[in-house]
Amino acid sequence: MTDLSVDRLFSVAGKVVLVTGGSRGIGEMIAAGFLANGATVYISSRKADVCDATADRLAAEHGGTCVSLPADLANLDGIDALVGTLGDREDHLDVLVNNAGVSWGASIDEFPELGWDKVMDTNVKGVFFLTQRLLPLLEAAGTPDDPARVINIGSVDGIRTPRFDTWSYGPSKAALHALTRQMGALLVKRNIITNAIAPGPFPTWMLSTGVGTGGDVEGTDWEALGRTVPRGRVGTPEDIAGLAIYLASRAGSFTVGETITCDGGLVAS
Repeated sequence: MTDLSVDRLFSVAGKVVLVTGGSRGIGEMIAAGFLANGATVYISSRKADVCDATADRLAAEHGGTCVSLPADLANLDGIDALVGTLGDREDHLDVLVNNAGVSWGASIDEFPELGWDKVMDTNVKGVFFLTQRLLPLLEAAGTPDDPARVINIGSVDGIRTPRFDTWSYGPSKAALHALTRQMGALLVKRNIITNAIAPGPFPTWMLSTGVGTGGDVEGTDWEALGRTVPRGRVGTPEDIAGLAIYLASRAGSFTVGETITCDGGLVAS
């Protein structure tokens, strides 16, 4: 008899999960969601002290195991170091959430090459090579009945015209969405399912810099920003964590190569 219970459809208990860029923002929200539902979670970010503190706090708040693995994923040395450290601790990886990302703001007349390369290296190149290097661990986890999962965090700015002068960010996310389709088509044959989430506005450090509050997450008027969204609010941890858990669970095991918006209706409107 088919088991259609919520516990069966959406369980991620016991899974091993890596969330890059997991020390704050959307990555932290996703990491918390997996941790609260019984997964072992590894988080990575460039700043070791921040990553360590977030891992300790998430484990204290939600229980379970949350491990900090700091790394700079904009270059291959950082990627290989992260893969090696994770491989020393685990013999498989059920879920890879490629969330680490950066942006750069400047007018088209003044936009620097550094801003272009930094964004592309982290948001596209880093995702590709980290996934490539982690394929052995993902294949070790994936089975025909329960494939491993790769969840790439894109952006609505890769679908619609961005509001801000972040000239390399939107193209990097559009490239990531295209990469997701290509990975989805190939890796599904190796029991690895790839999808992407394209978030809209969430109360994060990155968005606070875009709206002019310079990284002051607490001091940003998120209610005012939310009134510009068809849903009437910005996103919450439940929104983004719930979608990631769906994609990582039995419920999402027939969804392949998609980019799913999580934006309160911005793109649709």
